[in-house]
Amino acid sequence: MQNITITTEEFNALIAERDTLRGELRVVTVERDLLKERVKAFLHQLFAAKSEARGTHQKDLFLNEAEALAPTPDTPAAKEEELEAVIEIAGHQRKVRGRKPLDPALPREVIRHELPESERTCPHDGETLVEIGVETSEQLDIIPQQVRVIQHQRVKYACPCCDQGIKVTPAQPRIIPKGLLTEPALAWVVTSKYQDALPLYRQAALLGRFGGDLSRNTLAASVVRVGEAVQPIINLLRDHLLDSELVFGDETVIQVLKEPGRAAQTKSYLWAQMNGTGPPVRLFGYAPGRGGTHASDLYAGIRQGAALMTDGYEVYNGIAKAHGLVHLGCWAHCRRYFIEAELALPKHARGQEQPATQFIAAIAELYAIESRAREKTSIERGQLRAEHSRPVIEKIQDLLHRHLHSVAPNSLLGKALHYMEGQWPKLVRFIDNGAWPIDNNPVENAIRPFVVGRRNWLFADTVGGANASANLYSLIETCKANSVDPYRYLVALFRALPLANTADDYEALLPWRIALPAV
Repeated sequence: MQNITITTEEFNALIAERDTLRGELRVVTVERDLLKERVKAFLHQLFAAKSEARGTHQKDLFLNEAEALAPTPDTPAAKEEELEAVIEIAGHQRKVRGRKPLDPALPREVIRHELPESERTCPHDGETLVEIGVETSEQLDIIPQQVRVIQHQRVKYACPCCDQGIKVTPAQPRIIPKGLLTEPALAWVVTSKYQDALPLYRQAALLGRFGGDLSRNTLAASVVRVGEAVQPIINLLRDHLLDSELVFGDETVIQVLKEPGRAAQTKSYLWAQMNGTGPPVRLFGYAPGRGGTHASDLYAGIRQGAALMTDGYEVYNGIAKAHGLVHLGCWAHCRRYFIEAELALPKHARGQEQPATQFIAAIAELYAIESRAREKTSIERGQLRAEHSRPVIEKIQDLLHRHLHSVAPNSLLGKALHYMEGQWPKLVRFIDNGAWPIDNNPVENAIRPFVVGRRNWLFADTVGGANASANLYSLIETCKANSVDPYRYLVALFRALPLANTADDYEALLPWRIALPAV
């Protein structure tokens, strides 16, 4: 073997080159790990369950609902639904299983089953049997959609002596002048689309099976016109919402195909707002963008000094500053980033020693305290938070300071830490007032029906359609928040709205004030 001799300078150059390559390898390794983490996060967003619940066992329940909820082979077929009731017995309680009663308000058709005359004879002495009572059982019957035509006949009158005295009974005011659909029919279309997420083309096909030969375009035009007609009620709802001491805000995307000056693929937004005090109001507003200009229009006139609960979107900071609002941060959004960071870890690397898991566990402690405080008054809740939540906040802050600068900022954990640091003053503000919420989940729950419906009808055709959808979603969700049946409310509203003239008339048509007709 031949020995190779190098000079000191050459040796030092090799050492330097080795160190350089080590440094480059370290950088490449970090970049590779970050990219792998991002790919795993994207795959999880695409294919994994969207729920953030921990340890759920309800995977695939939507697809396998029939199998998951089906009776076992030992269960008798067609058995009525049962529920458990609790009765008080001296010294203890006892659960009693029995059939769940059908709604007594439902109309009932009585079918009487009698023995034929030939069988009403006593087998022992031959005497004729007499009726001593009945055994009653009930079944739920469903009558499919019934399509009918309401024919309006406006009587004409004339003077028998001349041709100058002709009169015609005036037409009744309608929410859509000369509209094809009655008010109950309009209410059915609106609730089917915006409450049940049934697209208009499916509604047209459904009605066609029962003789209602209507085109999708006819239904769409009716929805847009009725959505425009309810604008006075939307304006009143906005006044009530902006006068609230607590307002929630969020937004989601909507696609509008025919918007002047914009491509069909351009993102537009539906902004959601709800109040936390006063009669519940849920409002949706369409805007072509997500910038501060659009948000300023939606929040113009908000009560000075009110509390505003949002996620970390920067535009809301400007709204809070412009109106002197108390800006609250959302712990659910903060927790979401740590969940993403934890899910990106290999399964063998997960454990209680991982920072993401520690943050998730600590935030869970805050929510456990909130669960205990749910039924308490705001003063009692504030006291509970001061005693129990504040130490947890201090623990979370200690974890934040410990890990903030020891993690790559571009990693999922790094992003979660820096998001928490940026939101920290808003996140801890809920401790100061028991009436302030811990997260923005209520408005996210309010916006969820729109997100579900969007999967079915995918887009709005025009700006007018998007505005109509926003108005009608607002009415549907406000009704639900006030425990008012949306269909009954819309029937009453569509009938009364053409007759309203004064501010008091319109105020009387709000969901929590209107007189609903009997079913």
